[in-house]
Amino acid sequence: MKYFKDINGADVTLSFQENAFGPEPNHVLIICRYHGKWVLTDHKKRGWEFPGGKREKGETLEQAAIREVLEETGGQVQNLHFIGEYEVQDENGTFEKRVYFAELEEIVPQKNYFETNGPVFIEGDILREVHKKHYSFIMKDEVIRLSLEHIK
Repeated sequence: MKYFKDINGADVTLSFQENAFGPEPNHVLIICRYHGKWVLTDHKKRGWEFPGGKREKGETLEQAAIREVLEETGGQVQNLHFIGEYEVQDENGTFEKRVYFAELEEIVPQKNYFETNGPVFIEGDILREVHKKHYSFIMKDEVIRLSLEHIK
């Protein structure tokens, strides 16, 4: 397990094992690639980040991941791979997220991208970009860096 603080000062624990923190998490984060590019979403409040969100009643985590990618980017998931899970503890409580890596087979434009402005495509080393202001705080902690290293 890896331990660190996120940009907001919350305690974060990252594990590359399923159900590392007990029961399954209810949130997902999906690191996406399409034709050699990283696929992010432009969240209306937080900025550029990988797609993700909360699973709906009756959904598996895999179904939630596929749905979130489609809703936020128009991406059709071809392959979905488990990466890890992380737990965040702050003054508001604790929550866990499961991290997946998705290879997309197609991007289908959507009429509504829900909480986002749609997809953003990044070429090259995304870690060189995440310090910029238009990136979400979610992209700026060790979860993303360590997950990308794990994917390699």
